[in-house]
Amino acid sequence: MRIRGLPSLASSIEWVAALLRAPEGNAVMEFGLVAPMLGAILVPLVDVGIGFYQSMQVQDAAQAGAQYAMAHGWNSTAIQNAVTKATTLSSVNAAPAPSRSCGCPGDAAVVAATCGSSCSDGKPAGTYVTVSAQAVYKTLIPYPTIGSSVTLSAQSTARIQ
Repeated sequence: MRIRGLPSLASSIEWVAALLRAPEGNAVMEFGLVAPMLGAILVPLVDVGIGFYQSMQVQDAAQAGAQYAMAHGWNSTAIQNAVTKATTLSSVNAAPAPSRSCGCPGDAAVVAATCGSSCSDGKPAGTYVTVSAQAVYKTLIPYPTIGSSVTLSAQSTARIQ
């Protein structure tokens, strides 16, 4: 018995089957399934890229401070200003403060020596400046192992005399 105005069961099944065979909505359905996965991959990749870029800016800031010291000599405040002005990052600072030391060049590193003394090669001990820079990078999303921020740091040493 069929009620007037309502489709029969057979015609309803045919209608559902026709919807399942229709290709027009496949792309939308596939995009709906794939888009969250693409976002889950893309956001961390962009976050890592921004983090590496800011890390390079922190390294450049430390090197700028060392270059300033080589060109203008020892002035802790001026070196700190060179570090903070070397990049557009607002969170970069010269921490710890620049330090001055004396030493002799060795095979792998500078060997500490008394200022004014002579090195093993007969040359006078040099004066070195160590400049550090730090900045805090706030991640786009919090991660389970690192949280929502990372402290980026760099150090550069240069001989000024």
